[in-house]
Amino acid sequence: MDWSYRDGLLEVRLEGPFDPAQTLLCGQCFRWGRTPSGFAGVVRGRALELTVSDGLFMLTGAPQDEVPFFLHYFALDEDYEAIQRRLCRSKRLAACVEQAPGIRILHQEFFEVLLSFIISQNNNIPRIRGIVERLCEGLGEPIGAGQYAFPTPQAVAACSEEELAFLRAGWRAGYLLDAARRVADGRLDPAALAKLPTAAARAVLMETRGVGPKVADCVLLYGLERAEVCPMDVWMKRAMARRFPRGMPRCAQRYAGIAQQYIFDAERADADRSRADAAAVTGL
Repeated sequence: MDWSYRDGLLEVRLEGPFDPAQTLLCGQCFRWGRTPSGFAGVVRGRALELTVSDGLFMLTGAPQDEVPFFLHYFALDEDYEAIQRRLCRSKRLAACVEQAPGIRILHQEFFEVLLSFIISQNNNIPRIRGIVERLCEGLGEPIGAGQYAFPTPQAVAACSEEELAFLRAGWRAGYLLDAARRVADGRLDPAALAKLPTAAARAVLMETRGVGPKVADCVLLYGLERAEVCPMDVWMKRAMARRFPRGMPRCAQRYAGIAQQYIFDAERADADRSRADAAAVTGL
């Protein structure tokens, strides 16, 4: 990988597909947003700005000693061309990859993923983002320019449900507290979970209030790097029934989690086109 770092700017010559909009806005993370020049987000308590132009990835805000972390966070140290070649052995899956080839699965921090996807239940992305931002503003450390780090497990665990009313998260507040307390006291330890077989790690996660199979699998995929795990919600079940009624293609088994992101995005794009077509017909 060809990269350089100077005056706070990390530059990486991209190898393989990477699209920041497709990656950061596909529903796998909630603290990135568009800016006039690119994207801004908060990761690991760092306020970051990202632009991609002519195959050059440019990130500001990451300290030089944390460059390896951020290269891995964005999955720039993985051979996505090889992964996509494998997935595209299935013609139907190839059609999904072709719609958004720039998606990469981020390697996010465990606690942030856990709380974010508890919040995501029966929720839409704008509201999820709002609750996450209120959580950070209320309990996270300020990092300048009106930005806040994601709170620590201890900061959340010290609250009561009543003290989390400012989140306007409803019944999810109790689930957030249980998750935070389990992480804070070591019952949920990402290092220990990483050593377990996937099924066993899923079972431990599901001991947490409000964590069912879908949330557990999101944590396994986005927070514990289990690329073989495929989170299934109502939308994905519908997409699989329509596109892959016999199940995930065999070529995708090792990367089922990556495959589901392409499938999800393709299904969402098809739905958007269908709505646009219907609106056009109605307009006529």
